[in-house]
Amino acid sequence: MRILVTGGAGFIGSNFVRYWLDEHPGDHVVAYDVLTYAGNRPSLADCEARGALFVQGDIGNLELATHLLREQRIEVIVNFAAESHNSLAVVDPGRFFRTNVIGTQGLLEAARHAGVERFHHVSTCEVYGDLPLDSDEVFTEDTPYRPRTPYNASKAGADHAVRAYHETFGLPITITNCSNNYGPYQFPEKVIPLFATNALDDLPLPIYQSSQNRREWLHVTDHCRAIDLVLVRGDVGATYNVGSGVEASVEQLADRILDALGKPSTLKTVVPDRPGHDRRYLLDSTKIRSELGWAPTIDFDAGLDETVRWYAEHRSWWESLKGRAPVAESHAWATASSVGPTG
Repeated sequence: MRILVTGGAGFIGSNFVRYWLDEHPGDHVVAYDVLTYAGNRPSLADCEARGALFVQGDIGNLELATHLLREQRIEVIVNFAAESHNSLAVVDPGRFFRTNVIGTQGLLEAARHAGVERFHHVSTCEVYGDLPLDSDEVFTEDTPYRPRTPYNASKAGADHAVRAYHETFGLPITITNCSNNYGPYQFPEKVIPLFATNALDDLPLPIYQSSQNRREWLHVTDHCRAIDLVLVRGDVGATYNVGSGVEASVEQLADRILDALGKPSTLKTVVPDRPGHDRRYLLDSTKIRSELGWAPTIDFDAGLDETVRWYAEHRSWWESLKGRAPVAESHAWATASSVGPTG
């Protein structure tokens, strides 16, 4: 297979490139990334050494994307490319709609012109809105979209564009909506690497006032396995929810990370809530489990401990990235610099 991974220098994208090289060593893999502040080419250093090709470019550049697809004879696109930091979307919503909606539409158009055999689009649980903390509700693939933030809305718009290209032009697509991912190579503005790296340096762990808001946590490798199954066995035009069923609040994450590193609970610091802060997400992933045989294999407690150790052992990877993050949430809203919690 000849596969293009957009957002390939980002967190999930770089892990997917590495996973694909491990599981499909005979395939031709191209990582495509514009290298925004969160795109980090060193995350792909070992992948490039193993034969993956890196190309810098914007998914919205129709001419470049079409040329690349044809030149590399790409058969499958896996689209991870997106602005994804909810807090930044409050400060600068326009960049999210430009990348996530217009950029995705440009890539779809390039795929249509180049005649790719599959366009797989990676979406999020957040397009469905949020759930009450005290309910048993879950999101299914048939749950109506009800995005509440600029990031969520931009991802919902991208999903609609993907489906429209399938219905109107016959582009063979699949979509996965995943829960919150964690693992190595995640930019340290996101909550788990932020808490881990701050704790390692004895810096405050900023926790929103709504500290009991919960997220469903999925190890990035289990997510990669799910996408692999969808590409191989999934129905064209179908959507699959990918979730672990394991929930944890922001404060529970902080406590577990501090405990893993032997750091005091006094590092926990309450900061004002982000506008539009969703309460809870939980996906019903029955469809992918029953139809494709997928199930998560990495226990959350073990996976979180392993992830925290990774950041402790890879300071050289993340230390220089801390200064790149464009949003500070420890003061009044819309401050630009430093980092805070997300998700």
